[in-house]
Amino acid sequence: MPDQLHARVEACYQQAEAFFNKRFERPQVSFKLHGQKAGVAHLNTNLLRFNPQLYQENSEHFLKQTVAHEVAHLIAHQMFGGRIRPHGEEWQLIMRGVYELAPDRCHSYAITRRQTSAYIYRCACPERDFPFTAQRHALVRKGRRYFCRSCRATLAFSGELRID
Repeated sequence: MPDQLHARVEACYQQAEAFFNKRFERPQVSFKLHGQKAGVAHLNTNLLRFNPQLYQENSEHFLKQTVAHEVAHLIAHQMFGGRIRPHGEEWQLIMRGVYELAPDRCHSYAITRRQTSAYIYRCACPERDFPFTAQRHALVRKGRRYFCRSCRATLAFSGELRID
């Protein structure tokens, strides 16, 4: 899996070098990206991070579009400096001129959301639930207090946990 992606990164750099007649320093490539982003270019550290799950589920388009998209960010930064807009004219020039691809800002890959837990808190009001995240629930356990805006009572954990 990573071999094809590394080969595509190298091919993108070779295209840019031929187009600009200039050598570019190769980035470090990481597969430690999760969540909704397909890829991220870290300009100052010359690092590309890719989402392995989205790559695996959309490999053909990912290799063609997403890899070029992220490499174009690094090339634009090295060519034009750090004061350019992320998806501005310079980046678009590279996408269209060098890679002959549409300068799409966002991917349209299907994202599977992970399960979330809701800790149910209640006040003195009848039939009123307050779902707390795990983070907020942990803050309550450390002593933070939350109040109902209607009855002004302190919200208390009901012992109920809902998983979405």
